[in-house]
Amino acid sequence: MDLVLWGVLPYVAVVLLVAGGIWRGRYDRFGITTHSSQLHESRLLRIGSPLFHFGMVFVVLGHVVGLLIPMSWTDALGLSDHAYHLMAVSTGSVAGLAAATGIGILVYRRLRVPAVRRASLRSDGVMYAVLLGAMTLGLVATVLNSTGQTDDYNYREGVSVWFRSLFALDPEYALMADAPLAFRLHVLFGLTLFALIPYSRLVHMFAAPVRYLFRPFVVYRRRRPGQLGEREPRPGWQRVR
Repeated sequence: MDLVLWGVLPYVAVVLLVAGGIWRGRYDRFGITTHSSQLHESRLLRIGSPLFHFGMVFVVLGHVVGLLIPMSWTDALGLSDHAYHLMAVSTGSVAGLAAATGIGILVYRRLRVPAVRRASLRSDGVMYAVLLGAMTLGLVATVLNSTGQTDDYNYREGVSVWFRSLFALDPEYALMADAPLAFRLHVLFGLTLFALIPYSRLVHMFAAPVRYLFRPFVVYRRRRPGQLGEREPRPGWQRVR
């Protein structure tokens, strides 16, 4: 079972993510959208959406740093484990609470506003449940690990090493099997969320208008009177005789 959960399931999630993304881009390109419900209600959306999105940006960045950067690199930079842990917990807790508060407001809005509820997709219920589960379990794992409830477990020597081993196609699944329950559940919910991205409204993250920043300028040319296809401008209040 450990081999299936931590040695096979991650690759299944990646295959579903990539295959689903390619399928949506090929056959449902115009369906890759947030399905915005701002016209139905905007007050709660203006609060919940920025909290969730900005919080998630820092949560993702924190996961990238914590999972991809080996412990030996930070030690070489002179950053002690205590200082790293203190920085990670403080910034991660703030970002996690912001994202959790934002998604809580958005879920409340979707449940309590009739027009928004009617505009919901069938996949929204599953997506919100998995997303809330992953975020809640992440916060629980952080709190338990910070308060010493997990026997001073160092995820940088366990979960992080397992995660990096996936890229080498040689998953050290025994490291995840020894991780505390909160970490294992958090990873399972995270893998499920990755697999659901192409099949829910979360796919809109692949439609970010990045190319707009690098598009060429639109050139406007002014024609002189008398050129082909141009006629003398007439004053707006010219009297008609």
